[in-house]
Amino acid sequence: MTLFISVYELPLMEFRILQQSPSRYAGSFLCLVKPRLGIRKFFGWSSANTTFLQKTSLRIEPRRQPQYRSEVNRGAVLCSTSLNDSPLANYDNVKIVYSIAAATGHNKESHPESHLRVPAIANALEDMELTPKFLGSNIIQLENYKPASVDDIVSVHSKSYVAGLEKAMDRASRDGLILIEGSGPTYATATTFNESLVAAGAGISLVDSVVKASQTHKNPPIGFALIRPPGHHAVPKGPMGFCVFGNVAIAARYAQRVHGLKRVFIIDFDAHHGNGTSDAFYDDPDIFFLSTHQDGSYPGTGKMDEVGRGDGEGTTLNIPLPGGSGDYAMKMVFDEVIVPCAQRFKPDIILVSAGYDAHVLDPLANLQFTTGTYYMLASNIKQLAKELCGGRCVFFLEGGYNLESLSYSVADSFRAFLDEPSLASEFDNPAILYEEPSRKFKQVIQQVKQIHSL
Repeated sequence: MTLFISVYELPLMEFRILQQSPSRYAGSFLCLVKPRLGIRKFFGWSSANTTFLQKTSLRIEPRRQPQYRSEVNRGAVLCSTSLNDSPLANYDNVKIVYSIAAATGHNKESHPESHLRVPAIANALEDMELTPKFLGSNIIQLENYKPASVDDIVSVHSKSYVAGLEKAMDRASRDGLILIEGSGPTYATATTFNESLVAAGAGISLVDSVVKASQTHKNPPIGFALIRPPGHHAVPKGPMGFCVFGNVAIAARYAQRVHGLKRVFIIDFDAHHGNGTSDAFYDDPDIFFLSTHQDGSYPGTGKMDEVGRGDGEGTTLNIPLPGGSGDYAMKMVFDEVIVPCAQRFKPDIILVSAGYDAHVLDPLANLQFTTGTYYMLASNIKQLAKELCGGRCVFFLEGGYNLESLSYSVADSFRAFLDEPSLASEFDNPAILYEEPSRKFKQVIQQVKQIHSL
């Protein structure tokens, strides 16, 4: 059976029913909660009607069917709809402030962008003692934040797309999981709209927290939004490539509108070009979008000659790396392109689309980043933000589909923010790496430098 639903700007967008499922939790507003027994034992997920789903098991294999049970859990709620929530007031000694929005109801079996991704990261952070439980005031999990408003979303996306997606939730609730044809393999469930608002709100709240801290502290904490669905492929008129709303783009507009941070520098190191973010700001001179990605990968955009248009000409920079590029390539890119670019642009805040799918173990790309590469990027971006914009910097989770490499790499990024030594050597296996195509990526870097007069 096939349904055809018009989502305004995406006329006759096709939704295929992939599975019939009970609508017991249809329309629930799902929020991640912290269970009393600790994150290493299980996760609890709460909806507004106090129905909870808990998943047992410390390590979950990607192909194993997760087990759920219903139970009332009185854990501490980590997301809130309260209109009175505000960022934390005291940032003394805080080096990281992070938020979690796992979107557990937004899931399709066997899909790489699954509900297991964020819990896998949270498990790893707990196991490696990189949470407030172990580090005290050095790290804070932002527990009270609002979902993004529709006004926040339409600062980037068309009103017709947002209204059409919300309307489609009724069909998803009644008929089962739906696949949005024409947008890449992007799916939706009955909770997708609300959970996407929560994800965007988690990022916005981190912008609030980091900006507030920077007003009174010379070294404000780095923010990290551990959220899904990811966002950098979502174009202004619709979803695309696993992405529903452009989380980093929405945060950029929010930083400008609410905090008066006019000049926003966005770094996207996902293996795939952030075409949605690029489209949103292609003619905007005040938002610089810089993307490193695998040449020829999905969605096929991000060529070197895509530099922006009109007033925004020169504020889009793409570095399409040849397959096999890794740590050596990224160190050169950072030193010779990212740093001089950011220095010339003089940003008020740096936002990062942090995709971990360029890891050598990731199944959806052919690059050779390692856990150590991500440690280097996190450490260097933190220092760049300190030098250029008062330390204001927020990371947003994008891709990363091997749960182990994703988890270890995010954990090592946290270590970089904490000024702790990398433990990449405990996970990375140099024996699986092969020689990087240095001649090819050096040519790319030189061409980019010529195009942008670096």
